[in-house]
Amino acid sequence: MRPPRQWPGWLATQAGIGLMKALAFLPLAVIRTLGAGLGRVLYVLIGARRRVVHANFQACFPELSTAERDKLALQTFVYFSQAWLDRAWLWHAPKAWVQRRVRLTGALHELQGSEPTVMFLPHFVGLDAAWAGVALAMPRASTTIYTDQSNKLVDKWILRGRQRFGHLRLFGRIEGVKSIVAALREGQPLYLLPDMDFGPNESVFVPFFGIQTATVPSLSRFARLGRAKVVPLLPRLSPDGYEVQVMPAWRDFPSSDAVADTARMNARLQDYIATMPAQYYWVHKRFKTRPEGEASLY
Repeated sequence: MRPPRQWPGWLATQAGIGLMKALAFLPLAVIRTLGAGLGRVLYVLIGARRRVVHANFQACFPELSTAERDKLALQTFVYFSQAWLDRAWLWHAPKAWVQRRVRLTGALHELQGSEPTVMFLPHFVGLDAAWAGVALAMPRASTTIYTDQSNKLVDKWILRGRQRFGHLRLFGRIEGVKSIVAALREGQPLYLLPDMDFGPNESVFVPFFGIQTATVPSLSRFARLGRAKVVPLLPRLSPDGYEVQVMPAWRDFPSSDAVADTARMNARLQDYIATMPAQYYWVHKRFKTRPEGEASLY
């Protein structure tokens, strides 16, 4: 039995998950309207995170006016909130609804066959829609690396949602690379979200929007160890759901230089972000780790 002091948090989490299950059956336009309202409220109330988003836009888009950056920041909160509420129908609505609302486009042939493949899935707000859409279209088992959530109820809910379609195996970061590489070589695609800062010991500094940015070099590493091609997935939130664009596999990647490969990854990601700047996860402190002697951006 849970100690009494844990009851409020447990009940709040259960209520939140129950609300998401109920939202799943509302019309998409209603869910998106609720998400837009939630995003505007969070923009006002969560000052610390709002300042992070503004700092990111100021660093990455100095050519924009203050008013233009403010508009992008507010839209970031709106898209983030809409995508969060979209998990309701992605994880709980009938399968046919998800198939109708998540549309795959682009180089779909890259998903066929059994060639070792790393799916480069950047931190756009629609990343869970990309998981669902590809899982529905690609019958083979796949893998990803997962970091446990501190709230065990939320952790269980997220895991169940992401494993709803297809056959997704989840590896923890502490499990090392051997099992992941073995699965990759067996033809199980690896979903990888490497546009992250894991601190100076696990990252390399490479340019991102002209700023030296701590970035994990895992995309190059897994592609090389798994002898795999890299296929980017770009999920775009749209009025009728999501478009998940499957990009052609990168040529001449990886090279023998992981740092150069990671710089190339960031350059490509920068181009992708330019097509939908408010749909990237600017709520993260992307520039948290700085080179020695540099002041914090936050």
